[in-house]
Amino acid sequence: MPKRKPKKRFFAFFTALKLVNPKNRLNFALCKFDNKKLKKSYINIMNVSIEKNGNVDGLIKVNVEVADYADKVKKELKRFSETHQIPGFRPGKVPMDQLRRRFGKGVKSEVINDLVYREVYKYIQDNKLHVLGEPMPVDVKEITLEDTPYEFVYEVGFAPEFDLKVDKSVTLPFYTIEVSKEMLDEQDKALRERMAAQVPGDTVDDRAVVKGAIMELNADGTIKESEDAIQVINGIVAPFYFKSKEEAEKFAGKHVNDKVVFNPWNTCEGNVVELSSMLNIDKEQAANVKGDFEMAISEIIVAKPAEHDQEFFDNVFGKDKVHNDEEYNEALKNMIAQGLLGNSQQLFAADARKYFIEKYVDVELPEAFLKKWLVARNEELTAENIDEEYAKMHRSLLWELISGDIARQLDVQVNEDDLLAHAKGIAYQQFAQYGMTNMDDETLEAYAKRMLENKEYRARIYDNVADGKLYSTIHEAVTTDDKTVSLDEFKQLASEANKH
Repeated sequence: MPKRKPKKRFFAFFTALKLVNPKNRLNFALCKFDNKKLKKSYINIMNVSIEKNGNVDGLIKVNVEVADYADKVKKELKRFSETHQIPGFRPGKVPMDQLRRRFGKGVKSEVINDLVYREVYKYIQDNKLHVLGEPMPVDVKEITLEDTPYEFVYEVGFAPEFDLKVDKSVTLPFYTIEVSKEMLDEQDKALRERMAAQVPGDTVDDRAVVKGAIMELNADGTIKESEDAIQVINGIVAPFYFKSKEEAEKFAGKHVNDKVVFNPWNTCEGNVVELSSMLNIDKEQAANVKGDFEMAISEIIVAKPAEHDQEFFDNVFGKDKVHNDEEYNEALKNMIAQGLLGNSQQLFAADARKYFIEKYVDVELPEAFLKKWLVARNEELTAENIDEEYAKMHRSLLWELISGDIARQLDVQVNEDDLLAHAKGIAYQQFAQYGMTNMDDETLEAYAKRMLENKEYRARIYDNVADGKLYSTIHEAVTTDDKTVSLDEFKQLASEANKH
């Protein structure tokens, strides 16, 4: 018997609730539920009706008459005989009674399944039912060859209706971190060091590069002079990269013409790639070099921090954006403040979630239905552990519903320009990590567009932008109690928020 590709089952058609992590959060895709259409116990539209059991649970009933499926089954059987090779018959010439006897039950099941799928989906869409999860069959109907009516019943859970207010009557705190003198000095130091010039120095400091001859020593501390001795005439080491603090300290404060005895093996914890590079030997030989060496220092290269001149100002903020120390300090303060703003926005988001969740924490959800649905859809959840796991996910579930209502109420939308702007921000931060803080807009946009071409990365950017727009829109809609706090005070506030 030819195999038929099974169709998607109806009861999986409306995956509105997807469990990402039962201990963290849930994602919803919800249809708007119009309670005015459910004032009566039943609402009939053709052969589909809905019955409410309380405020958030109900049953969708589908009555399928013979006339709804008989012709469709016959047509599908005919098509099946034309497209499949059935032993003993030419394509399209199989008698209908043979087709019905051999394939009728399977074809009929698929036809009815497809019919129910379409009717219920259309019913939910037309009536804008705010359904959670997906309809679950109350029982399994056995489909027979006999032409008879069928009734299918599905349990459904409805999202609650919130009397949600997101306006100036709501007051939420917004904490701005004060830009301190210490922050300004630290950032200025970092920028000047990042753009430092490499110049000859007299003393090995914590960022110096040291040049000189590196000679292998005998066990007694004398210079090895045998033919197999390792000698590097123009050696270069950077003690600040050493993995051993003890080895690095041997160079600290040394001057040109000083000699330093050190152990190359210890500087890199025996990494043969680093050893072979330092001593100009192959990796096989480096694997056995564990003794001490002496370095006669011939040159010290130090990093001279950049001066506050026009070249430095242009490199940091772009050409002719800053002209003197006063403008530089103001621009630097704004740069730091902008960098800290993300922390303030994250704490505001946490405070907003906490406010709305606690305000609506007692709202009724279809708990029994959701538990049953979650167990049916997730292998890790069972009747024994669902109560405990559901308690963990309750706040996340509630926030998904609330945030969805807020997004609809405030008309929060994400467009391509939003994604591009966010991607350009990421690009700027990535370039800035390497000291390139004055990249032109054309380069940033080209880099951002390449990021958005990656579907996985684009999806993450979309989620970040959607969250950002939601909270920024809430920020604009409500009244904020603006406060400026020190970094330490802010850390304490953030620590308290993370407990919720």
